[in-house]
Amino acid sequence: MSRSCWKGPFIEKSLLTKIIKSQTKKALTVRCRSTTILPSFIDKNFMVYNGKQWSLLTITDKMVGHKFGEFAISRGRYAFKKKKKRNKCYTSIFIPLYLI
Repeated sequence: MSRSCWKGPFIEKSLLTKIIKSQTKKALTVRCRSTTILPSFIDKNFMVYNGKQWSLLTITDKMVGHKFGEFAISRGRYAFKKKKKRNKCYTSIFIPLYLI
């Protein structure tokens, strides 16, 4: 379910103050993955925390309107475990009676 239009996009207040204060190309850290990307963020670098590590994100014009969390994957891929092959046991060998 999307956010109501009359409320406007969700933006973390501390992130806005960081952007206003910083004029360098240094990457800003973002912990709030639900913050909406604004047009003023274009061509800026952000470090988004996915719960385990920081991932570098450079904002382009196609990312505007999306959330930071969409670009920082927090879940790993699941791979099914392969079954071990069982070695055939040749301890009892069948010898047909007509050969004896």
